[in-house]
Amino acid sequence: MCSRRQSWLIHCRKRENMNMKRYICPAATVLVSILFMSGCSWLKNYGKLRLQPRHEKKVTIHELKDSWHDYTLYYAGYHGSLSHPSAVMFDPKKDDKALAGDRWTKVEDQETLSELISSIQRHKAMYNPRLWRILGPDDQFYGYLFSAVDRVAVVIKVVDDKTMWVFNLPRPPYLRELPAGGITH
Repeated sequence: MCSRRQSWLIHCRKRENMNMKRYICPAATVLVSILFMSGCSWLKNYGKLRLQPRHEKKVTIHELKDSWHDYTLYYAGYHGSLSHPSAVMFDPKKDDKALAGDRWTKVEDQETLSELISSIQRHKAMYNPRLWRILGPDDQFYGYLFSAVDRVAVVIKVVDDKTMWVFNLPRPPYLRELPAGGITH
């Protein structure tokens, strides 16, 4: 009798486990799907940087410099220093979109722009400066970012349907280990 009872209990437990698996797998799938969809909608509030597509004619930093008056220009850098910028941002004037940020300094003339670009290009051999396209979450073009390094850690957040907020950039790598007295050259 004891062995029949044990086999009956084992049979019931196996059946319970199979029933649980039947409900747990679909429930887990639904839960993961819900989390994935909510995660994707969360990402819709952020812009991104992308290199220029290979199949399109590439805009160069020299072309942007020559047509500087078509853009609202900003730079981020070490305490507003022209000789140590992290990046230069180009916001086209002729579109209905805008780029904004609280630690970006406005560039008013081509001479200043030239100095900023030269400062970034000075470290070309070591850090590989890049010209990025700034895109909204729906891949709409907002402008360009010319950065001192080839990997940029920047957060770009949607403010409204026409404005992206570009947070401050970290200092370029060659300035991260400054002495306590600051810049000496």
